[in-house]
Amino acid sequence: MNYRHIYHAGNFADVLKHAVLTLVIEHLKMKPAPFRVIDTHAGIGSYDLSSIEAQKTGEWREGIGRILGARLHDEAARLLAPYLEIVRRENQAGGIARYPGSPLIARSLLRAGDRLVVNELHPEDSLKLSSLFAGDPQTKVLSHDGWDAVKALLPPKERRGVALIDPPFEEPGEFGRLTQALRDAHKRFATGTIILWYPIKDQRAVDAFLDSIVATDMPKILSVIMMVRGLEQTTGLAGTGLVISNPPFTLVPSLEVLLPFLVRLLAQGRGARTDVTWLKQE
Repeated sequence: MNYRHIYHAGNFADVLKHAVLTLVIEHLKMKPAPFRVIDTHAGIGSYDLSSIEAQKTGEWREGIGRILGARLHDEAARLLAPYLEIVRRENQAGGIARYPGSPLIARSLLRAGDRLVVNELHPEDSLKLSSLFAGDPQTKVLSHDGWDAVKALLPPKERRGVALIDPPFEEPGEFGRLTQALRDAHKRFATGTIILWYPIKDQRAVDAFLDSIVATDMPKILSVIMMVRGLEQTTGLAGTGLVISNPPFTLVPSLEVLLPFLVRLLAQGRGARTDVTWLKQE
C-alpha cells in the first residue's frame, strides 16, 4: 500500500467526487429517517496542504484552489454551498491550508441520528483517521481491506444511505474489483446509493469498465465524467469519473447545472468536457 492521497488532496477529481457526495447526502436529509454513510477507502480524513507532499504536486491549486477563488453564479453557488462551507470551516484563518477528505465532509453533513462508517487499511492513515474521530459516537472507524468492507458493512441497519467506493488504483485489476464491488453492494443493499470513483488515464480501460457495468443486471446506473484536458495531451490524470447506482432523482438536474460550470473553471487544456449518461435506466 504505497498510495498516499495527500499528494492529490483537493485536486479536480476530489472536487467532483466531493461535490457529488455532498449532493447525495443533502438529498438523503430531505427525509427525517436516519441514514448511514459508508466510506470503504477513507484515507486520513483531513489533509495539510502546506505539507511537503501536497506542495510537491500542488494539485489542489488546479482544483479546490480555483473553486474558492472564483465568482460563483447563483445556482452553482447554491449547489456547492454545503461542500464549500465545510472547506472554509477548515480554513477559518483565510486562504486554504487544509482540505477535508470524504470522511470529514460526510461527518460534517450528518444530523444527530445519522451514522458514518469509515474504513482505511493503511496502518498509519488508519491511526490518523481514528484520532480525527476519537470520541465521536456517530462515527465508527475500521481498518479492513476496503474490498472486504463492501460485503461486511452492507446493508446498513438504517436501510438508507450511501456507500463511497474510492480505491487508490495502485494495483492491477482495480476496474474489475470496482465492477464486482458494485455487484456485491447491490446484492446486499439494492435500494442504496453506491458511488464508484475512478481515474481516467486510458480510454480503452475506461470503456471496458463501463461496458462491464452495462453488462450487469442492475437497473438505474448513472455515469458522470469530467475531463480537464484530452488524453492525448498527457500521460497523467486527464479526467475522472463516477459510476452511481440508484442516484437520487435530484442529482441529474443538479449536475446538468453544475458540471458545465465546474469544467470551465477547472479546464487545463483542449478536450475539457463533461458527460452525464444513464448506463442503465429503469
